[in-house]
Amino acid sequence: MSKGLSTSDAKKRLEKYGPNELEKGDETTPFDVLLDQFKDNILIWILMVAAIASLYADEMAEFVFVVVIIVVVAVMGFVQEWKAEKAMQELQKMAAPSVKVYRDGKVKDVPGSKLVPGDVVKLEMGDKVPADASVVESNNLKVDESILTGESEAVTKSKEDDIYSGTVVSRGRCEAKVTKTGMNTKLGEIAGELQEETVDTPLQRKTKDLAKKVGYLAILVSIVLFAIGFWAGVERELIITVTIAVAVAVVPEALPLTMTVTLSLGMKRLATKNALVKKMLAVEGLGSTTVICTDKTGTLTKNEMTVKRVYTDQEDIKVTGSGYSPKGDVLKDGKPVEIKENKSLDLLVKAGALCNNALIQFDEGEEEVHGEPTEASLVTLSEKADYGTEALRERYPRAEEILFTSERKRMTTIHKKPDAEGHIAFMKGAPEIVIDRCTHILEGGKRKSLTEEKKKDILNRNKKYAQEAMRILAFAYREDPPVSPKEKEVEKEMTFLGLTGIIDPPREEVPRAIEKCKRAGIQVKMVTGDNSDTAKAIAKRINLTDNPRVVTGEEMDGMSEEELGDVIEDVDIYARTHPKNKSQIVKSLQSHGEVVAMTGDGVNDAPAVNHADIGIGMGIKGTDVTKEASDMILQDDNFETIEKAIEGGRTIYDNIEKFVTFLLSRNFTEVVLIASVLAITRDFYLLPLGAMQILFLNMIGQTGPGMGLGVDPPDEGIMDRPPRDPNRELLNTRNLFMISTMAITMVSMAAIAYYYGLQDNIELARTMAFTSISVMIIVNAYNFRSLEKTIGQFNPFKNKWIILASLITIPLVLMTLYYEPLQEVFGTVPLTTNQWMIAGGTGLATLGLLEVVKRITKILDL
Repeated sequence: MSKGLSTSDAKKRLEKYGPNELEKGDETTPFDVLLDQFKDNILIWILMVAAIASLYADEMAEFVFVVVIIVVVAVMGFVQEWKAEKAMQELQKMAAPSVKVYRDGKVKDVPGSKLVPGDVVKLEMGDKVPADASVVESNNLKVDESILTGESEAVTKSKEDDIYSGTVVSRGRCEAKVTKTGMNTKLGEIAGELQEETVDTPLQRKTKDLAKKVGYLAILVSIVLFAIGFWAGVERELIITVTIAVAVAVVPEALPLTMTVTLSLGMKRLATKNALVKKMLAVEGLGSTTVICTDKTGTLTKNEMTVKRVYTDQEDIKVTGSGYSPKGDVLKDGKPVEIKENKSLDLLVKAGALCNNALIQFDEGEEEVHGEPTEASLVTLSEKADYGTEALRERYPRAEEILFTSERKRMTTIHKKPDAEGHIAFMKGAPEIVIDRCTHILEGGKRKSLTEEKKKDILNRNKKYAQEAMRILAFAYREDPPVSPKEKEVEKEMTFLGLTGIIDPPREEVPRAIEKCKRAGIQVKMVTGDNSDTAKAIAKRINLTDNPRVVTGEEMDGMSEEELGDVIEDVDIYARTHPKNKSQIVKSLQSHGEVVAMTGDGVNDAPAVNHADIGIGMGIKGTDVTKEASDMILQDDNFETIEKAIEGGRTIYDNIEKFVTFLLSRNFTEVVLIASVLAITRDFYLLPLGAMQILFLNMIGQTGPGMGLGVDPPDEGIMDRPPRDPNRELLNTRNLFMISTMAITMVSMAAIAYYYGLQDNIELARTMAFTSISVMIIVNAYNFRSLEKTIGQFNPFKNKWIILASLITIPLVLMTLYYEPLQEVFGTVPLTTNQWMIAGGTGLATLGLLEVVKRITKILDL
């Protein structure tokens, strides 16, 4: 009977089960991104109503101006978010790999998406498992399941064992019968958890709340004014003009644009630091992070096994370097060892390279590993010893192999000697297993009897290495064994060579990054599938904590939500976890008011990444599922990038507070000025600012300085202060006090200029008020660079963008006053020197008054 399915049967099953693909949400289109710019944005909707009203009142200049504002805001947001979306699509583009499948009794290359349950696939070392399957035949098969479990050690598989989609064959080969495809696979189950609706970031919630409050205020004030004008019998066109002017005054037109530019430039700056942010409003979320939950394998560590210690001939030898780079030294007492002159060490290094099926290809400083990481580390040791693994294997051709299995816990290979007749066997495996098959030990270049005392010394050294979170392998050899695949004939009367201590090294930059996070008041918690001892040792190496508290996934499974909540804040390491544990951890921390960032690369991280306030995926080693679930992707997989992103997020939020306070204090100045004049005069014709003047001030006049504040450099010590309270509003007590007091101050000064001009005519009065407020915008932008420090405590001219904005704004203001076509559009008149002194003087006076307001906020501890 032929293997596999027939083509017709496979076609029927494909119709029944569907393609072997993970379900994806609806693809994001450019139209979707553009539509997002208008969703829940009440300020833009109010501007749209104002534009329609302007058109109805035949105020074409106002209509065009407002429409341009709407278009600019929408396009800026669209361009930046679509760039991020396209970058994500590029990261996710992966051609469906071809899979060798038995069809019609023959092996054929079939796209992975066309696999169906019942197919028999052929897999070799380096292949990605395309679907869940059951092993039918295997030869020396090991599968790297770290993508699912977080365990860095490959798992031995044999007949009838299950292998899972997304895992990788790290050694050997097999034929396997597909049992589940697509969303029915274990990978699909995890991906299914990501279909839950995501929640808004803290900034999204605050921005929407601010926009709604300002929007409702604009609607309320407009309705009241319209009703008063209508009741007083004012002409309809004048009522509409005044209502539009007030609505425009209340709405901070520059706010959406400034917010968009600030966040988009923040995204761009972070991208240059290898942090790709998918959504603009997620940038700030990092700045409010209080806890980082991070996977160990591949995030805190390199997921690159490295030999760090060798014990042979009763000597403890250290090996420098990390990962699979051949750069490194073999040292004894800090001095290089002449390996070839030390027979025990020489044979141990050879045993590690020859009793081994891994390959490493070195190309221009890059290493490409084929095989199991543990075996690759032994190849690297051989390269550090300058043996040349490929040449060594050619000199010692393999004659036989006795496979490693989880039951045997050892592997033996037999090789032809290069310069003599006969063969030599090398064994590697678990220390206690190897020792039991040894009768001698190589010491001082001579075979000596392996006594019980010597066995005890070896096992004590093994225990010491284990306490340092090392994976230990023992090595032995036998001269002239029978060339046989039978273990009982070969694996006896062997000579013990020594031990190697292998570790998955921490990333070099991680300890410093964690220290910065601690100074910033951010907790870092390790969430890993590894055992407690390994996790503890790594935690100490990266300076996470000296005495970590550990809770295992099994212990979590036995806890109620309340019990987990009682300990969640105090736990440093969560070991032996599975995906649901990780989501439990994130949700429990969030229930305690924490803003949680979750880093991860494997599929096992994806659900927790999705549930976190800020999900951080890995761009190089990360899976498509995790990238899709994340808010930000580290393009260099570097934990240190998170610290830079947090600093960037904090800077962005500080700057948002600056320009929000700056813009709203200005907008309220216009509203209070208009309301005060109308309340005193009860004359709609004495409107102190025209609608086009307000639009100029709000959009052209203060957008440049506002954007300058949005890209202000970070304050010194920004990473030495605790995280901001996530419940703190943009309009907190301090900011509201500054907005209200500055608005009153500015209104008082602008009113002086207005009534000075009103002695002549209304056009001059409006021009005086317009000019006074323009001066306020320009000069106060420098002072708003800090909401706490007075202008003498920082360099107000450090921000080149505010200087540039001033140099642009000043000539634009002058053009509205002295360029006749613009005079007609904005309703202005030229000012004399005396009039400039009044308008400019009242504007400059607010600079000193803002200093007084800052001092008051400090005295009141706001």
